[in-house]
Amino acid sequence: MSGHSKWHNIQAKKGKMDAKRGKIFTKIGKELMMAAKEGTNPDTNAKLRDIIAKAKAANMPNDNIARVIKKAAGDTGSADYEEIVYEGYGPNGVAVIVEAYTDNKNRTAGNVRHFFDKYGGNLGTTGSVTFMFNKKGQIIIEKTEEQDEEELMMLALESGAEDFISEDTVFEIITEPENFDAVKAAVLEAGIEILEGEVTMIPNVTTSLDLETSEKFQKLVDALLEDDDVDNVYHNADFHEDFEQ
Repeated sequence: MSGHSKWHNIQAKKGKMDAKRGKIFTKIGKELMMAAKEGTNPDTNAKLRDIIAKAKAANMPNDNIARVIKKAAGDTGSADYEEIVYEGYGPNGVAVIVEAYTDNKNRTAGNVRHFFDKYGGNLGTTGSVTFMFNKKGQIIIEKTEEQDEEELMMLALESGAEDFISEDTVFEIITEPENFDAVKAAVLEAGIEILEGEVTMIPNVTTSLDLETSEKFQKLVDALLEDDDVDNVYHNADFHEDFEQ
């Protein structure tokens, strides 16, 4: 398995969890609530625009999206969520970043700590693992016979991308966070379908795991993502080549 493959080795497994955790609408709803408090017009609120795109990609109904935004704008009695980031280590020293939206910090902190303890990890202090990651825009495009790799690469780079990677089944475009919207817009305007696009945390170093530890670490990721308050889990695990999700 390609240890250098950020998409297959890290994001794909995260994506699989997103698809099966069954609570995605609740989690996206919290993100929409937070973003909408900074402005309900997606044309002037880039964060809200990106989360609306994420909601639609998850097949969240437009009525649900509009309802959450309206509630955030006018309902002072709605839950006051805040974003909290936890850092820690999984089995074999895997670096883990957990992003949560919560209305009860004590509950969320207790749950996150419990999962780390249960599956052979431990929580760290702020800044303990973030230096192992870079905040980047990441756009994933599925390879098709119609795609011209050179044309797509030139489009991406000319619109502001900093890297273009060809994987076995996908193209991965990497951008600085501030250039993400422009590159994504250029790709969409060219009529190219995006499999996934978001500003994310990409590791600059990975930690190799044997098969047994890969399975143990995935249990930690699964447990975290099943928690209602947890929104994203980023890690730098290099899973064993025989590990299957």
